Amino acid sequence: MLEIKNIHKSFAKTKVLQGLDVSVNERDVVALIGPSGSGKTTLLRCINFLERADSGKLSIDGLQVDFSHVKAGEIQNVRQKTAMVFQNYALFLNKNAGENVMEGLLVSKKKSKDEARAIAEEMLEKVGLHGRFDSKPFELSGGQQQRVGIARALALNPKVILFDEPTSALDPEIVNEILEVIRFVAKSGVTMIIVTHEMQFAYDVATKVIFIDNGFLVEEGKPKDIFDKPKEERTKQFLSRFNLGRDSQYYI
Repeated sequence: MLEIKNIHKSFAKTKVLQGLDVSVNERDVVALIGPSGSGKTTLLRCINFLERADSGKLSIDGLQVDFSHVKAGEIQNVRQKTAMVFQNYALFLNKNAGENVMEGLLVSKKKSKDEARAIAEEMLEKVGLHGRFDSKPFELSGGQQQRVGIARALALNPKVILFDEPTSALDPEIVNEILEVIRFVAKSGVTMIIVTHEMQFAYDVATKVIFIDNGFLVEEGKPKDIFDKPKEERTKQFLSRFNLGRDSQYYI
């Protein structure tokens, strides 16, 4: 459903992505793990063309593009098939929760205002924000703002949702609430790629885990294979810091 071949990205002389190949099947929940600065977020941003990769190829839902000479229309077509949930929420502060969810439906999907509102109300209810349509971002907690971000992504009905460390800006007490919302979304069959430092969540919820370090794909596989019996020494070294429970909290 989504495939990336030999993607490269540099910032000035710093190589951030160095020839990664990534394959995602429909309904997959792919967890991207690795140390800070390893290229995980850059990979997500290149998929959605928030960053321009230097080279490589992307295939998503039958659409194929070459990163090295992609056209504006192709970028728009890719963005129609993806949605992004940001670590800092990225809400419009002058719009209420419902209007934030409606924005993409009105501008990108060309929905009528009534149709967009109905979808926004449904999505807000789905993420546990029933009755908060008219709330401005400053009236919402960080966890509630992130729920709005997830509702906004769901409303677009994308082929894949890209989550960029969705809990990193939250108080520790709120993290599990957002992970539960993401678990609920995963259970509904939405294809997702999640950059996360929540190893227990990745172990319990992901269908595939990809370990990235220094811009390279070091190892990938099913969560039990990666966490319980990693093959690569670098993977073992990275995961040795985490003490995971084997009784799942988040089974899908």
